[in-house]
Amino acid sequence: MSELDAEDVKIITLARSTRARVGGGEGAAVRDETGRTYAAGSVELPSLKLSALQVAVAMAVSSGAESLEAAAVVTEDEAPDIAAVRDLGPKAPVLVAGPDGAVRAVLRS
Repeated sequence: MSELDAEDVKIITLARSTRARVGGGEGAAVRDETGRTYAAGSVELPSLKLSALQVAVAMAVSSGAESLEAAAVVTEDEAPDIAAVRDLGPKAPVLVAGPDGAVRAVLRS
């Protein structure tokens, strides 16, 4: 796997720390077209279930983001759902990392 740039390392770190803070199964972070980042954990309520990526994308959209440059998800899931990322960033790479922060895959369009 190619070397990650500092901004990609940052969103992986944000995703890991969010996952640890909330004690959830997933943490995610996205970077918008202006470089702002949004980090989130998954939501599991009786009436609402959202992946960490879905929450992070929703946070970006609700803050005025028009596109995404990159996304990261820290999960044990081998095939996370990246549809929400594709809605806002059709070509944004999605870094999939394990709980240890090691990148297992980079999903591209």
